[in-house]
Amino acid sequence: MARRLAKAALLLSSCAPALLVPTGPAMAQEAAAPAEGDAADIVVTGFRSSLANALDAKRNDVRVTDGISAEDIGKFPAENITEAIQRISGVQMSNINGRGATISIRGLGPQYAMTTINGQTFKSADFTDGFRYDIIQTELANAIEVIKSPTAAMDTGGLSGTVNISTPKPLDYKDRQIILSVKGQNSEYAGGKITPKISGSYVDQFADGTIGVYANLGYQKLRDRADYMWMDRWATTTVDGATVQLPRRPRYRRIDRDTERLMASGGLQWKPSDRFEMNATAIYARDKTDYDLNQQVFLFDTSRITVNEVNNGVATNVTATNFTMENNRQHEDRDLTSQGYTLGAKWNDGTGWVASTTLNYTKGTTYQDERAAIVGINIPSASIDFTDPSNVNFTVGTDLTDPGLYQRSSLLRNEYPNGATRRMNSSEKSAQFDLSREVTFGPISKLSAGVKYRHETFSRYVSRHDMVALANAPSATSSVFPDMTTTYYPVSGFLNGASGIPTSWIGPDLNAYEKALAAAGIVVPDIFAPEASYNVDRYMPSVYAMADIDTTIAGMPLRGNVGLRYEHTKQKVLGNVTEPRTDGYEEVQQKIGEYTLTQKYGNFLPSLSLVAEPANDLQVRFAAAKVLVRPFMDSRTSMAQTTSTSANTDPVGTNTVTVDLGQAGLKPLTAKQLDLGVEWYYDHGNALSINGFYKWIKNGTYSSLVCPTSFDGTALSSNAGGECVDTSGNIYDITQTLNDPSTIRVKGFEVSWTQSFDRFLPVDGFGIMANFTRVYPQKVAIGTGYTIRNLSKVTWNLVPYWENEHFNIRAAINHRSGYEQNSADSFFAYAGHVVKARTQVDISGGYSPNEWLSFSAGVINLNNSREEAYYTDSSIWQESSFYGRSFYLSATLKL
Repeated sequence: MARRLAKAALLLSSCAPALLVPTGPAMAQEAAAPAEGDAADIVVTGFRSSLANALDAKRNDVRVTDGISAEDIGKFPAENITEAIQRISGVQMSNINGRGATISIRGLGPQYAMTTINGQTFKSADFTDGFRYDIIQTELANAIEVIKSPTAAMDTGGLSGTVNISTPKPLDYKDRQIILSVKGQNSEYAGGKITPKISGSYVDQFADGTIGVYANLGYQKLRDRADYMWMDRWATTTVDGATVQLPRRPRYRRIDRDTERLMASGGLQWKPSDRFEMNATAIYARDKTDYDLNQQVFLFDTSRITVNEVNNGVATNVTATNFTMENNRQHEDRDLTSQGYTLGAKWNDGTGWVASTTLNYTKGTTYQDERAAIVGINIPSASIDFTDPSNVNFTVGTDLTDPGLYQRSSLLRNEYPNGATRRMNSSEKSAQFDLSREVTFGPISKLSAGVKYRHETFSRYVSRHDMVALANAPSATSSVFPDMTTTYYPVSGFLNGASGIPTSWIGPDLNAYEKALAAAGIVVPDIFAPEASYNVDRYMPSVYAMADIDTTIAGMPLRGNVGLRYEHTKQKVLGNVTEPRTDGYEEVQQKIGEYTLTQKYGNFLPSLSLVAEPANDLQVRFAAAKVLVRPFMDSRTSMAQTTSTSANTDPVGTNTVTVDLGQAGLKPLTAKQLDLGVEWYYDHGNALSINGFYKWIKNGTYSSLVCPTSFDGTALSSNAGGECVDTSGNIYDITQTLNDPSTIRVKGFEVSWTQSFDRFLPVDGFGIMANFTRVYPQKVAIGTGYTIRNLSKVTWNLVPYWENEHFNIRAAINHRSGYEQNSADSFFAYAGHVVKARTQVDISGGYSPNEWLSFSAGVINLNNSREEAYYTDSSIWQESSFYGRSFYLSATLKL
């Protein structure tokens, strides 16, 4: 039934103009004004002004949208863009090492959302994580809009939705404005150092208001820290005849970060007459971060683990003896840059014809270099007990702060450097032309058409630099390396000094290792990793036609649009064919060839958006569309065709050949979607809305073992045990990433409420913004089809506030329920885990003695919320983390 409904709705979107018979004259539908008696009672300023502006934009739009707007130039109601977006209904924020960095819309992960600035693509610095909002400072945004149901005039790429960030338009302001701000921020968990932020914005108009100029420059330093303890690997064993999951690699990780951010943006607007306008914008954002990672990796030997207690098929209390502990200290340099340049012009002839053209260029680059020292020692015993997942106890039978553990003669491993360098680039060039004509053709008020050409590229180059690659690499006990009994780095206060675990240790001194290698004349080269490197080019011409609807039915205003977009894609992948190296170095493979795979496909994408107003303050909204996202690359994507071989112990004389066929031939994901909502704008700045949505997703990707009839000229078949073998009994483990031909359903609803309490309380200025989202995904068994990860079924946001002419205070309470992750989503989920539900509370307050000067202060993560995860069951601990709180104080001067 649901599938037939989707087909019927999409058919309607192609023929709606013929079905809409006008029963009254077409009219330009505007937002309903408040009653005259109400207008004098309402004074909207500050934060309430930003809420009212966002509601006005939502009400006037024919698409399904939600958003938030700035209170003033450079004054956004959040400390970073990610925090601002997560307050919008249906949007979830994801942390990367403790910082809000990426977002998900309606349960679909970061890769399924598209981000634009002023309607044009803006490339992320790191395309394997989804768009990185954490490098964008709030001063860039004048408004943020999440578009959940697109129109034919919009670029494709947002399967879950499109986040559009609007920058200021200087001619919207009638006089010169100069805004200067300074800020100090302190993360309680990073040594107590206050880090600065300074920014300035300038808006002005010239030539009798026909030329407008906008510029912003901001610089910020940040220091913070994130600590993690987790179970990195599991094994299986037999206890009393039953198979039991065995913890075998507890792991510590402490991440100290020092970040410098620079962002510059500017705009030029020229409007010599009401008929012609030109706009130019430029944006540059850079995030340069030094990571200091201190890690302890406890490598339990599964043959020497004693199981003390079992719960739900998992050994939750074990003792390990005589195992290796690897002390790993790693330094990472990360340099992320995003930039975009747009030039547009718009002309109308005064009779209803409008023509516009836009040129856009955007580029994102990532440079990441990591170098680690790894020192291995023997630990006589350790016990871990997570029978109570909220009270993990880990006891190590030796003092981890004792330098005597690192006597050179007893070291089992001693390497520097160990690490990789990753260089990634993504870019897009585009040109578009749009033409529209106002008409009076029944219910049709305007006809639009346009063409666009996009060319986007992705490139990834990975190399490794490992001491073990050298033929004459020094041994673990070599005197080339510094002596850790006297040269080390102290680590303390891990997990905020949590009880029940060792919280201090000593780590390698990386500077001492660097100097030691230089003194010995040892140079470790970068070695190309072809299996992790690739280039992708996409050429995407498109054309669309759309009709705006503005009419009445039975006296009820009805507006919207119906359209059809066609996008053609030509994708060219340049990948590598690899095999194991012959020199014994196993960290990378060797390139034995390369391949080029070209595929072409086209997609017709109909859309329909309708808004009916059965009453002056009531809107009913319906939308239907087909959307797509082209195959995306994440941290596990391999475009290479890799092969490796290892000897089997049973049957003797046979090998296991491991093959990854790569992911170059994947099709785009598509979805048919419906939205139906009701919105009640019962007072100016106050509204209540509920919206239901349904998506039918096809061509989702998943990885599976396959057994083709032949590989590389060798005939293959499945044996009685289900293994893929050749005629000699060699086993072939062939992994292929596939498109799931079945349709996966996602449905849900969103409720949002914005309310001022001025009419109900004796003191003016109190209000609330709240939203709630519930998503119902279709569950698919891992390995059998497309599985949606990073999905919280329930999210809600609550923002109570109070403000008057001089003071303001507000809290932001954000909640997301638990969600599944695997190693592509998180470094801490190698074997998969479920992150538990989490609620974070932020609070801020401000004082404005006059209209030129304002002060604000706040606490981020006031309730000290932390990320925790479980393994196979909520009773089985897998991860604990700690980020701590951040405090800030800022001052803004407006001239």
